[in-house]
Amino acid sequence: MAEGQQAAAEELFKQLKVTDLLLGTLASLVQLGYAKLGDGETEQTRVAIEALRALMPVLDDAVPAEAVRDLRQATANLQLAYASKVNETSDRPDEEGKGEI
Repeated sequence: MAEGQQAAAEELFKQLKVTDLLLGTLASLVQLGYAKLGDGETEQTRVAIEALRALMPVLDDAVPAEAVRDLRQATANLQLAYASKVNETSDRPDEEGKGEI
């Protein structure tokens, strides 16, 4: 990396707020959770939901209320989709037709 590029990158890093990074990370977790759910990776979706639930309170008084509200709603929607997927999977007969899993 050229010296000028490195200085510019360092300046951007100094300007970055932890709350901005956290908001972006949580939004990415919601998106990744949905992607994993679509791929049938319910365990990965569960981990995303748990991480969202653990980190959300950190933002309560640190960012605008609308941002927290939107993330909470997105997390709730992901939880509902997850529960629906898990329920759908558990209602299917197993491969040998012996009944529910």
